[in-house]
Amino acid sequence: MPDSPATAPKSLADPAVLAARRTRTDAPHLAPLRDLARRIAAEREAPVPDPDPLDGGVNARLLLLLETPGPTIRGTGFVSRDNPTGTAANLFRFLAEAGLARGDTLIWNAVPWVIHAPGARNRAPRRSETAAALPYLEPLLACLPRLRIVVLAGRVAGGVASPLGALRADLPVVTIPHPSPTYVCTSPDVARRIRAGLREAAARLDQTGTGGGAVG
Repeated sequence: MPDSPATAPKSLADPAVLAARRTRTDAPHLAPLRDLARRIAAEREAPVPDPDPLDGGVNARLLLLLETPGPTIRGTGFVSRDNPTGTAANLFRFLAEAGLARGDTLIWNAVPWVIHAPGARNRAPRRSETAAALPYLEPLLACLPRLRIVVLAGRVAGGVASPLGALRADLPVVTIPHPSPTYVCTSPDVARRIRAGLREAAARLDQTGTGGGAVG
């Protein structure tokens, strides 16, 4: 069955879809994460996008950490596989191929605030920014009582593996390349490694039992 317009890649480019998604941001499964986002935004004096209401929120069993919100995030205000970017479209496809239910997943960023000035080009976080983001990892984990596995996408997110292990040694961690078209197009091996990592994560979730239900 094809995706509906509300759940297709880049669907948040449609103003009607975006408006409908924004009506769901007050859903209970997002409240603690939105509170954390507001706290980070106030402390860092920079925007922090909300998690997608169609994803699992606090019910997520899989946390997928990307790098940092791109400049275009200002247009939607969401960290979402439905954002109108190449990275989001790749992520939409890879997650679907792995059979990971949206209700089981939360997409967040290792550096969760927008580091780009308005109109600036995309760039990787600086070391000072990644270090400043580490204290927010513990309150993020506290929002996720059902968390069973973490997927770290790319070099910056991969740097969180050691601090994450210090906080939650029980959590399996899977590392994959970043799904940006810049990386995915460099070699067929990049997409292969992303698919393999997400399949491994899905298999681990299957081993711990189901439970990712509808949200919102």
